[in-house]
Amino acid sequence: MESFRIRPAVRDDCQGILAIYNDAVLTTTASYDYLPRTLEHRLEWFDAHQRDNYAVFVAETLQGEMVGWSALNRYHDRMGFRFTTENSVYVAAPHRGRGVGKLLLAPLLEAARAKGLHAIIAAIDASNAASIRLHAGFGFVEVGHFKQVGFKFGRWLDLVYLEKILDGPLPEAADRA
Repeated sequence: MESFRIRPAVRDDCQGILAIYNDAVLTTTASYDYLPRTLEHRLEWFDAHQRDNYAVFVAETLQGEMVGWSALNRYHDRMGFRFTTENSVYVAAPHRGRGVGKLLLAPLLEAARAKGLHAIIAAIDASNAASIRLHAGFGFVEVGHFKQVGFKFGRWLDLVYLEKILDGPLPEAADRA
């Protein structure tokens, strides 16, 4: 079995992150985007994640080939949602089914706890059984199933929402911030 190393992403990883994401855009329903993103867009995304302390991790082979990435993302801009995050996990096609997703999801949970977050949301295409199983294995539970809310590759797509509540104390002065 091949070994992988997980580490926090750096700005120079954005080209590899972009390649994996754009392949998913063009070939899967893991993203409902239709068009590939630009490097400029991905760099802005990364800089915003760094500024707002939202973790981004990459998985690479021991030879340094990037094979996946994961991130915590702002869920909504409204103040009341500041303790909730949405996660992303993308694995390069040749490396799917090899445990990379598990290696990328685990540090996101720890990063969310360290940031003081309370809930993690995963929005997953309903036909993506592997991603649903991956998240369920980490204690995510289905909290919503939206029928035919997406359209891609000439068909309507259902979207499943899964959620994981993280244990922790109530934030101090949360409603006075």
